[in-house]
Amino acid sequence: ASYVHNSLSAGMGKIAVLVALESEGDTEKLTELGRHIAMHIAATNPLALTTDELDPAIVEREKKVLMEQARQSGKPEDIIEKMIEGRMRKYYEEVVLLEQTYVLDGESKVAKVLKAETDNVGAPVQINGYVRFALGEGVEKKQDDFADEVKKMAS
Repeated sequence: ASYVHNSLSAGMGKIAVLVALESEGDTEKLTELGRHIAMHIAATNPLALTTDELDPAIVEREKKVLMEQARQSGKPEDIIEKMIEGRMRKYYEEVVLLEQTYVLDGESKVAKVLKAETDNVGAPVQINGYVRFALGEGVEKKQDDFADEVKKMAS
């Protein structure tokens, strides 16, 4: 399924998302569900589908930052560990697609929405992957020195 956000013209917009769903259910209903999930991805920009797919370097960096913040509170190490666990769960809810709160209902996690849609679609639904594109993403801009440019024009 696909979704294009802020369409400038047919098939062209500022953000585009493709979602790969796997299910034996009704194709039309799956397409609609996929489009809604793609809309969610466009809005939230998750870093990974599951916690296991998150880049370990990102997870480690986040833990270090949280550890520093927790240590500044002056609490004992065992309490700090529990604080880190809770804060990492919160972090996963922000950056992992299946852990995020579904933007279209504002209550359920995306994983729970997929389970709930089983009855509507007629079979279990699984997200196999997704990709999100943003206009201009990855494009390197030429860096010019504005002062030099003005001097050249004045010469």
